[in-house]
Formats: sequence, C-alpha cells, structure tokens
Amino acid sequence: MFTAYVIVTLLTAALNAWAGYVDFARAEWVIANMTRYGIPQSWLFTLGFLKALGAVGLVLGLGVPSIGVAAALSLVLYFIGAIVTVVRAQWYSHLRYPIPFLLLASASLVLRLITPD
Repeated sequence: MFTAYVIVTLLTAALNAWAGYVDFARAEWVIANMTRYGIPQSWLFTLGFLKALGAVGLVLGLGVPSIGVAAALSLVLYFIGAIVTVVRAQWYSHLRYPIPFLLLASASLVLRLITPD
C-alpha cells in the first residue's frame, strides 16, 4: 500500500507543481479562463502559490505524515472550490480540468490515512 501511496502522491505533487508554474508564468489560456470564471487576475499568484505549496507539502508528507494529510486535505478543498467556480460560471465543459486534480488529491489523502507509518 505504501508504494501506491508514494506513486499517487508524487504524481499529484508533480501535477500541482506544474499547475502552479503555469499560474506563475501567467499563461494566456489561464488568464482567459480566469476571466471567464469571474476570478480577478490579481489572484493568479496566490492560486499558483497554493498549488505549489500543496505540492511541496505532499512531498514532505512522505516523511512527515501530518504534513501530507494537511497538504492533501488542502488540495481537496482547493479543487472543490475550483469545481464550484467552474459550475458557477456555467462552463461545464471545463469540469474535466479540476476533477482529475480533485481525484488525485483525494486519493493521496485516503492512501495517506490508510497507510501505516
């Protein structure tokens, strides 16, 4: 079970680190999506920072379980918020973007909780 936890957690961390980078780079498609969702561009750095911090927390959580739980739970809440934002904007075709992130963060959380220390 520990191997599955490590693989899922590293994948989740890598994808969130990439997503944070894309936010920091201010990719045009990200800015266009944020505008469509009704999110101010001034939030872009903060949102990218939260994703990057979650990625770092997941990696640290491999050695310190409480940090891993906190990071995974934070990412679950973050992506629930992202899904709510997409639904509120009524851009349902974009649900395919935050849902995999939510599922991976949820899997990281569950696997961390059921994996013995």
